[in-house]
Amino acid sequence: MARVVVDVMLKPEILDPQGQAIARKLPQMGYEGIGAVRQGKRFELELAGEADEEALGRVRRIAETLLANTVIETFEVRVL
Repeated sequence: MARVVVDVMLKPEILDPQGQAIARKLPQMGYEGIGAVRQGKRFELELAGEADEEALGRVRRIAETLLANTVIETFEVRVL
């Protein structure tokens, strides 16, 4: 059994209002030195078998078709 993580983030050219709101709030809360914040999503998938290339290919197809909107988001697949 293997665990795979898919991190989904907005593409750099896409505005991130939630990240901007967090960045504006941090100094008000006493946290200094943070220049920018980007908000994203993390998915953990538990595979029934090994995290071989075939299984990772399936996870990439899942990410492309269900987990990420590839028009505005990028994703990264990694094995824990």
